[in-house]
Amino acid sequence: MATASALYKAPFSSGGAYAVDAAIAEKLLAVALSNGGDYADLFFEYRAAGGFVFDDGILKSASRGVSMGLGVRVQKGEATGYAYVEELEWAAMKRAAQTAAQIATGGGAPAPIAIRPVTLPSRYELDRVTLDVPGMEKRKLLERAAAAANAADARVVKVEASLAEEIREILLFTSDGKSASDVQPLFRFGVRVIVEQNGKRQEGSSGGGGRTTLGYFDGKSPEWHAKQAVEQAIRMLDAEEAPAGTMEVVLAPGDSGILLHEAVGHGLEADFNRKGTSNYTDQIGKVVASELCTVVDDASLLQGRGTINVDDEGNEPRSSMLIEKGVLRGYMNDRFSAGHFKIAPSGNGRRESFACVPMPRMTNTILTAGPHDPEEILKSVKRGIYATKFGGGQVDISNGDFVFSLTESYLVEDGKLTTPLKGVNLIGNGPDAMRKVTMLGNDVQVSDGIWTCGKDGQSVPVGVGCPTIKISGITVGGTKVR
Repeated sequence: MATASALYKAPFSSGGAYAVDAAIAEKLLAVALSNGGDYADLFFEYRAAGGFVFDDGILKSASRGVSMGLGVRVQKGEATGYAYVEELEWAAMKRAAQTAAQIATGGGAPAPIAIRPVTLPSRYELDRVTLDVPGMEKRKLLERAAAAANAADARVVKVEASLAEEIREILLFTSDGKSASDVQPLFRFGVRVIVEQNGKRQEGSSGGGGRTTLGYFDGKSPEWHAKQAVEQAIRMLDAEEAPAGTMEVVLAPGDSGILLHEAVGHGLEADFNRKGTSNYTDQIGKVVASELCTVVDDASLLQGRGTINVDDEGNEPRSSMLIEKGVLRGYMNDRFSAGHFKIAPSGNGRRESFACVPMPRMTNTILTAGPHDPEEILKSVKRGIYATKFGGGQVDISNGDFVFSLTESYLVEDGKLTTPLKGVNLIGNGPDAMRKVTMLGNDVQVSDGIWTCGKDGQSVPVGVGCPTIKISGITVGGTKVR
């Protein structure tokens, strides 16, 4: 478990103003089950967050905030009752438990509950979280990035550097007798630049982070990120309109995994399959992708953005096999969906905050390495698109249809990268694209701590990853006729 911050410690922790122990939890769970519920859990959360934005040579904003509360869930059959409070006085907590309990009726006194702690791994134990670092030190990081970007090229006309940070402490108790706690640090750094030449403007960006300390910058300094952003923007100054039509597409390693996350990963979350609304419903054991493709959801990556020691239901997540050599092997489950499929939870029950009900969510979703050399993959393309960076996208979970915009991409001609392109959209279907993977690189990379996933109004940090991927055909939406 991560080391608790010296400055930010949850009031419900031992010695805190509203310390919660097993005895208090057992009383609250008894109230939650008093109407005959089948199961109940308590989710305590304390979150301290901050942010800095450095723009046009000045610190434009600095923020700091704290939230705290308790969410009580009661399940009865297929129904769920949920209530939350933002104060931890006994009367307020009891009222939340009574409210959630109303999903059930006619129950007698629940059986006594004996709480026992769960042993968890340490995937992001830190000596000092970023929130404990003085603000001036973090401001200097932003100033360094801005100075490096402005000095890199005379065509730079705007630089924005930002840092967002938080520490989240959670404490869970379940009516099946488990207690678990975790301290989850997180930060994200980013640089965005705009360059201008002959009336043309282009943007470039770079960023990273994870559940780590400011020691992150020992490997990728603010100056490094600034250089990456400027170089991207300058390359795109010469971008031409994208061709249109069905073409071979090569996806760069790392951040291209966001296409996998959106177009395939969401369809493998068990709630969609329990409801029968996913393209992967009833497909376990069947071929759903090229035999080159193996996909895992791995919460154990050291200090990854999507890494967790425990999910928001008290279960330890590990590496879950989703697709193995093209064959669908399983879904990502929360407790409710696991019960439906009569299997153990995979530790993918996540929620944005104590005000939200948990649901199946991804952690770090990765397409594992294949057998091909990346250069060999590129050389095999006569004419196609090389996708480097992704912008926004839309996906229909029920069938996997997607549209993604690219912020950096290139035309491939006779096995070589030639013209940078603008206005590129990839239009296709996730399962179909997975079946059309004809080459897979041995260069798997995991994204550098920048992605946040939204689902049903809830956002959680995630990681994505993949090697170089060749897809035999995707519709490219552009304005230039081939």
